Amino acid sequence: MPSSTDFVEAIGALLGPRGFTNDPELVDPWLTDWRGRFSGRALGLASPASTSEVSALIRLCAAHDVPIVPQGGNSGMSGGATPDASGTAIILSLRRMNAIRELDPVARQVTCEAGVVLQHLHEEAEKHRLRFPLTLGGKGSATVGGLISTNAGGTQVLRHGTMRAQVLGLEAVLADGTVLDTLTPLKKDNRGFDLKQLLIGSEGTLGIVTAATLKLLPEIGGRIVAWAGLPSIAAARQLLLHCEKAAGDSLEGFEVLPAHCLSSVLTHLPDARSPLSGEHAWHALVELAAPAGGVEHLAAIAESMLASAFEEDLLEDAVIAANETQAEAFWQLRDTIAPAERAIGPAMQHDISVPVAKMARFVEEVAPDIEQQFPGTTAIGFGHLGDGNIHFHVLAPSGAVRGEWEACEGKAISAYVHDQVTAFGGSISAEHGIGQMKRDELGRLGDPVALALMRSIKQAMDPQGLLNPGKLVPLAQEDTTP
Repeated sequence: MPSSTDFVEAIGALLGPRGFTNDPELVDPWLTDWRGRFSGRALGLASPASTSEVSALIRLCAAHDVPIVPQGGNSGMSGGATPDASGTAIILSLRRMNAIRELDPVARQVTCEAGVVLQHLHEEAEKHRLRFPLTLGGKGSATVGGLISTNAGGTQVLRHGTMRAQVLGLEAVLADGTVLDTLTPLKKDNRGFDLKQLLIGSEGTLGIVTAATLKLLPEIGGRIVAWAGLPSIAAARQLLLHCEKAAGDSLEGFEVLPAHCLSSVLTHLPDARSPLSGEHAWHALVELAAPAGGVEHLAAIAESMLASAFEEDLLEDAVIAANETQAEAFWQLRDTIAPAERAIGPAMQHDISVPVAKMARFVEEVAPDIEQQFPGTTAIGFGHLGDGNIHFHVLAPSGAVRGEWEACEGKAISAYVHDQVTAFGGSISAEHGIGQMKRDELGRLGDPVALALMRSIKQAMDPQGLLNPGKLVPLAQEDTTP
């Protein structure tokens, strides 16, 4: 086998000083995930500037048997972009591949490279009075390639779907260095497997996405944002059904949060205030949106929707944002939940989904059960009720030591939560991926037939096992026996 020194010299010659470095000062910041939960080592950081360079790099890695850990904005939640501790892998960053190759405002499509940052994509679309209908808190660092590899969600999934629904075509480099090009979108194409869908959500374990053709929509002509106070999450579910019926395609988002979350945010943001004057056990953030030409009816739809909800006793109080500044303030309350919780202390965070119709019952039953099983904890659920994806967090008892608690009682709590999710017919990962954090849990709880197919596909497409090893795909049972 060639030595690591031979490989480092070869990759340096291939990519040049801008394309490869093993300088610890430049590499070390990318060896730990942004939450500080996973750290590793690497031979260096590779930053190719083109698809042809990615192809040549992967061929070189295959020849030297060097693992590859793809990394987008390093803003993932499951440790999927962090190398292991062996130091044998390289980190592959596509941040230099950040070109918008083509934006067709008539077809409402954009072809961009994997290193394009989500916020930049939004800005480019806006120049043509268009929008890319997926956003999330990390839009300033998340890249198109990372969003595709994890099938990211966000706050607009209710109306527009996950990243999978936005991808019209892909370009990807496979484990042998060959390039799969399906960038040209076709409305109808019945030539067999839809290979791009296999790569979406595969977390870089089957191929390296280098570019994508994405769907764009007309810009929003206007929006209405409302905040409602509710007695329970079951009431929130009924309000959601009411809003879907009353607003139809205008319903852009529907987020829920309990009183505990709002209180935490108000403490964390001293200048923030509650949208409502009274106390409510639960809150809902509702957004309606319309393209240019349909805005004049939006306010009437929102007012009628809330008025009829009051008449049917579906909510306790509600207010419509008076202007865009207030609308943004409402959304800031929702978007600040995670940092506000982190300021309180340790917590086990679960990105879960169950069938939409069962989510309210899940929270109502499982939250008090957790608090009884693990005394001193506080279980809360918040997030995307409309698509069955609740971020279910269990806060540690007062005085718990960060790091120690998560490694001990926290692990037992997560296993318990995942057991309950599985019993409800749900998924232990709704939008954050599996990575290394949930790989073993997927192996424990996943359907054996589905797991066997995943392993077979991984073996067929990456026989050397060099693409993001140790992520997503659980080991077969015999491989985990000591």
